Amino acid sequence: MANTVVIGMQWGDEGKGKIVDLLCPAFDAVVRFQGGDNAGHTVKFGDRHFALHLVPSGILHEGTRCVLGNGMVINPDALFRELEALAAAGVEAAGRLFVSSRAHVLMPFHAELDRAREAARGRRKIGTTSRGIGPAYEAKASRYGLRVCDLAAAGRSPRLDAAIAKVAAELDGLAAAARPTAPGDPVVEPPAASAPPTAPIDRDAEVARCRDWGERLEPYVRETAYLLNAWIDRGESLLFEGAQGTLLDLDHGTYPYVTSSSASAGGASTGTGVAPGRIDGVLGVLKAYTTRVGGGPFVTELEDETGGFLRERGNEFGTTTGRPRRCGWFDAVVARHSRMINGVGAVALTKLDVLDDLDQVRVCVAYRIDGEERRDLPATVAELERAEPVYRSVPGWGGSTVGTLEFEDLPARARDYVALLEEEVGAPVAIISTGPRREETIVRDGTPLDRLASGRLEEVRRQRNG
Repeated sequence: MANTVVIGMQWGDEGKGKIVDLLCPAFDAVVRFQGGDNAGHTVKFGDRHFALHLVPSGILHEGTRCVLGNGMVINPDALFRELEALAAAGVEAAGRLFVSSRAHVLMPFHAELDRAREAARGRRKIGTTSRGIGPAYEAKASRYGLRVCDLAAAGRSPRLDAAIAKVAAELDGLAAAARPTAPGDPVVEPPAASAPPTAPIDRDAEVARCRDWGERLEPYVRETAYLLNAWIDRGESLLFEGAQGTLLDLDHGTYPYVTSSSASAGGASTGTGVAPGRIDGVLGVLKAYTTRVGGGPFVTELEDETGGFLRERGNEFGTTTGRPRRCGWFDAVVARHSRMINGVGAVALTKLDVLDDLDQVRVCVAYRIDGEERRDLPATVAELERAEPVYRSVPGWGGSTVGTLEFEDLPARARDYVALLEEEVGAPVAIISTGPRREETIVRDGTPLDRLASGRLEEVRRQRNG
């Protein structure tokens, strides 16, 4: 039995959905612990394609239980839409999906505020998904958020009144004029013109909405911390599915261009109520190059023909937003930082096949800042914006890796590239994705993956082989 966290080691979009889907046969339940419907996890197998935002990837496996933990912010309308789409595809969640009663609820006015803030930032916007995730987490931290367990009695909650008053006041202010800025704040430009006044928030409509949500969610709601710990006590294995990536973590990412939750492995405990001592290891997911969406520093970004090639060949467009992703070479400084922060024991490497046609592949092994070479990740945006990548270049492998199932069958130079990443990151590569589908994956022997997968790698391989 092992309880394992799957975490993104870059700025999200690493392919965690595929890796979780692949590993599901080795686990009894899959647990989301942070974020909301800003996540976009893509799963492909055979001729089927699923884009999941709230529901864990394990829902596609018959008999696998799925949990939305207390660390999430949940938009019930988005959840209902996702469940309806799954049902239409023949995937039933009833009896297998459980929602924490302590998870916070994302209200429509949170999304409205998110959009208004991004518009006010002009060209220096952070690049949020505008789903309301940040404002919902702000309400939680400021103690006027509503939780799933509060929905039925929302009409009697002073916290709903506090939330409406605060959001309405800020919306009116943003609509009236540009907001002043402070040093270090990414909000440095006013909007081109003042927006018209926003419509008042209808309290009665919000109360009715909450009551409806509470009734519809009731079959799924549980005290999930007790549920998860009881499953562990029975000897069952849990797979914790992270969203976003470590460089978007509120504490350890490229602040302030980050998300609003703990997107690193530590969030698995605070976001579920499962103690750190009951989690047995971490599998980190890395793309074979680097991407990010939205604003913020990106030392290895390629704004040239190669960057465009990676975007088109890798289909680098957001699952949630459809926005084109910024693309660049693999950044080992970022990967080492994530390996340390998360305690990564093994790595899943995705999209190796995207690099197949390149004559030369580069890996950033250090940064040069003000003439000094550094292998650590600087804390400030100012330092990152001055950083120059220090590259190691290796020749491309001149052959296709698409669909390869065994490591030994990869071109020799592709194997050398994997070995270089292992050396620079400091962790073994246990899984290699050679295409978007579940079937297009190498599962390597002789790595910590067997322990992380509860000794059930043969079940994982059987599923991969169909």
